[in-house]
Amino acid sequence: MRIEKRTIVITGASSGLGKGLKEFFEAKGDLVIDISLDGKDYSCDVSDHKSLKNTFDNIYLNHGEIDMLITCAGYGISGAIELLKEKDTQKQFDVNFFGTANSCKYAIPMMKKNGKIIIIASATALFPLPFKAYYCASKAAVDSFAQSLRMELSNTSIQVTSICPGDVKTNFSENRVKVYETNERYGNSVELSTKPTEKTEKRRMSPQYATKKLAKICEKKHLKPRYIIGKQYKMFNFFRKILPLSALNVFTKKIFYKK
Repeated sequence: MRIEKRTIVITGASSGLGKGLKEFFEAKGDLVIDISLDGKDYSCDVSDHKSLKNTFDNIYLNHGEIDMLITCAGYGISGAIELLKEKDTQKQFDVNFFGTANSCKYAIPMMKKNGKIIIIASATALFPLPFKAYYCASKAAVDSFAQSLRMELSNTSIQVTSICPGDVKTNFSENRVKVYETNERYGNSVELSTKPTEKTEKRRMSPQYATKKLAKICEKKHLKPRYIIGKQYKMFNFFRKILPLSALNVFTKKIFYKK
């Protein structure tokens, strides 16, 4: 157990990877504060910026400066772009992007000198998929935000990184908002391309493996701008660098667009 107890704030720590990280750091002796809809510490919808600001103010009042912020809060929505409702796609960005951005915004003034900001994006930030456009776009925005923030804070000792995990066997896929509405343009492809199958389940990483990888990155002394978790996603990233975009789109469609 570490002698010096750190104060670590994790958004979305009531389930999934956030919960795994909370348990990891608590076992190390750190004080871990959960901000989530079902949070035992602070119940808050991260898309409600006023409530989120009040939450961070209360954290500072009760616990002082923050050593580390990890933004895990988020969810997914799938469906054909033209058939998704605007209120649902707006909510996707309100939670995934603005929830992340505002968490960083409110945490920065109360972070310790050598603090860390760990922004959980997604492999889909780098590899957009059919029928998951809004989720992929929100995570691409999160990753881009992380790189901008890293540059802005480069003259300070606060480090920033973006972590892009691939599919993990958590309840994320089950909780994704799935819209199977279709028309003659797509036929059964919307459902076939987004419905979890036994084959897709086998490809997903175990939560234990993913948590271990995430925690190892969080504990690094010097953080790189971005990390990718998952061997196949590192391979995809290699192809992303060498293939023209048109070829990469064909490659991705062949794997993920089902008919």
